Amino acid sequence: MKSPQAIEALGALAQEHRLAVFRLLVQAGEDGLPAGAIAEALKIPNSSLSFHLTHLTRAELIQQRREGRSLIYTADYKAMNALVGFLMENCCGGEDCTSSEAGESKPIQSERKSA
Repeated sequence: MKSPQAIEALGALAQEHRLAVFRLLVQAGEDGLPAGAIAEALKIPNSSLSFHLTHLTRAELIQQRREGRSLIYTADYKAMNALVGFLMENCCGGEDCTSSEAGESKPIQSERKSA
């Protein structure tokens, strides 16, 4: 993945509803979900959902297919893995990032001391 594609993908995910849709579709697996089920699960109006699905499709993070009268949406796992790979490309200064420390969140310590 190149920077322009990563920027577009991250921009698409930088919105609450689109991030929720993408996460739901990742969770749904390769079977995907119809638009109505997505709208119901996330309590997003159909008109708004259509806009968000289009945005995610343009960013190539999700795909759609027709089954009868329904549009089924699925996460594009190849694109997701490419984005994660792009973000992790220079992780840990080129060292192996498989250690447990690479995935752990460390608490941020406040510089101010409480009185």
